Order: sequence, then structure tokens, then C-alpha cells
Amino acid sequence: MEQIRTLDQLVASLQGAPPRRVAVAAGHDQHTIEAAARASELGIAKMILVGQAPKIAQLCQEYSINPSLLEVIDEPDTQAAGLIAREMVTSGQAEVLMKGLLNTDQYMRLILDKEKGLLPKGAILSHVTCLEIPEFQRLHNKLLFVTDVAIIPAPELSDKIKMLGYAVKVAQAFGVEVPRVAVVTPTEKVLPKIPSCLEAAALAKMGERGQLGRCIVDGPLAFDVAISPEACQIKGLSSPVEGAADVLVFHCLEAANTFYKVCTLLAGAKLAGMVVGTSAPCILTSRADTEESKLYSIACGCRMAG
Repeated sequence: MEQIRTLDQLVASLQGAPPRRVAVAAGHDQHTIEAAARASELGIAKMILVGQAPKIAQLCQEYSINPSLLEVIDEPDTQAAGLIAREMVTSGQAEVLMKGLLNTDQYMRLILDKEKGLLPKGAILSHVTCLEIPEFQRLHNKLLFVTDVAIIPAPELSDKIKMLGYAVKVAQAFGVEVPRVAVVTPTEKVLPKIPSCLEAAALAKMGERGQLGRCIVDGPLAFDVAISPEACQIKGLSSPVEGAADVLVFHCLEAANTFYKVCTLLAGAKLAGMVVGTSAPCILTSRADTEESKLYSIACGCRMAG
């Protein structure tokens, strides 16, 4: 499989293949409708919007969106719309679940429901963000996968093992055969007083022994040596990641979320994001995300459903 190196290449890779059916929970906001119509127009997905049909029709007219591109199921109640969208996925009527104008906690409850949810036994709910960062593209000509920017506040070592595995699986679906994983910490030294350094060292040893699957893992790694070969050279650091990480695993939500927002707000990064660990791809975007981000996230979910 040829490696997908940009988010536009991700979209292009899905064209010509059978489109995946995406059920959108409460899909009656402007950017979601715009992204859904674009995904349908490009032929990468069949979009099913479960939500307020009159509002969807109004927005289609207001923003010159072709309503024939969308399948609409009228459900004015937001929570009920979420239940219908989830049922479509669990019953096989759709392959991907997407969050629309639904609070994140409501969306998570849909996924985590013990009887009808989408989280298999033994799995954890995590999040992977795929970033297309201009400077990283210049250095490495590839995408960067980051976990976890949205869900787990303070992951334990057992959580990080699963987070790392999910992120590696996403990277491999993008054609990265053996992803290079950097476990990011404040320093590349193993300092006993910094717990993140100790856990990173444990993950690196597990990776070395083949316990984490088909990937290369190193840590602790400061951010500069994780993504810059020049920084490795200057610091005299020999690392199997070689300053060219495909995947970054962060120690906590605060660090990962701040990194991702700096990338998007100050560094001009494009992004796609999705919940992982689930039995079906679940797209999680912010209600404030752009049409472009939502389109790329739809493409990411469809890729993972392939």
C-alpha cells in the first residue's frame, strides 16, 4: 500500500472505492452539513444525517447545498437522534458513527453504553488526531499521528499501551508499514523523579521486545529529538526513531491537547480526528471545527472502516 502523506491524498485514496455509510448523530449544523455534502459529492461516503430535517433543509438553502446529496432522517430531539444513529451502526445499516450538533459527553455515553454501545470488552476509549503540519511536511513529507488529545486525562501505563496500539493501527491504515513511535516527555533522559520518563522507558523496552506489535518505539524522547534529525545529531542521541516519528504518544491530556491546538491555531496544521478502541469508527470533531476538518475526519473514519 502506498503511504498517504497528506490529507488530500487521504480523500483521493477513497475515491473510486465503494463509499462507506456514515450515520451522523444530530447532523443539523452548518459545517457538518457542508462536510457531509462534500464527502457525498466526492463519492467517499454516503451520508445519513439524523436530526432536525427542517433545520437541515433551511441550511441547505441558505448555503447553496444540494440536499439530494444527503439522506435525512427527521428526529428533532438531539438525544434520540444520537440513539438512532448508533443503532444504524450496531445493526449494520451504517459503518461509521459521527458526532454532529451533540455535546461530547452525550456522544461518549452513546459509545460507552454497556448494553448497546460500541466499546468492546477489554478495550479503552481513546483518540487519535492526524495532523498535516507545514513544517513537518517540509522536514519529512508525511502526516503525524498524535494520541490522546481529547479523552483520557491522565493515562496509566496500561492505558498508554493500548493508546499506542490504536495509533499504530491508524498509521498502518495510512500505509505506514512500520510506524516510528516517540513517547514524548520533557527530556530524553531517564530521570527517576519524572514518572513520564519511567513509563516511556518501559514502553520502549516493550517495543524492543516485540510486545507492542509491528512498530518501532523509543522513549523517553523530548519533542525536538522526536521530530528533528538535526536535534538528535546536535545532542548526540542515537534513537531508532531517528528524529522522524510517525506517532507521538503524550503523557497526559493537557500536553497533547495543547500541542494539537498550537499546531492548528499557530502553525497552520490541517487535521482529522477520531475516537479509537471502538468496534466501529467513531468520528469526534468539535462543534466549532471547520468544514475542511470535518471532511478530513469523515475520510479518516471511512479509511478505518475499509
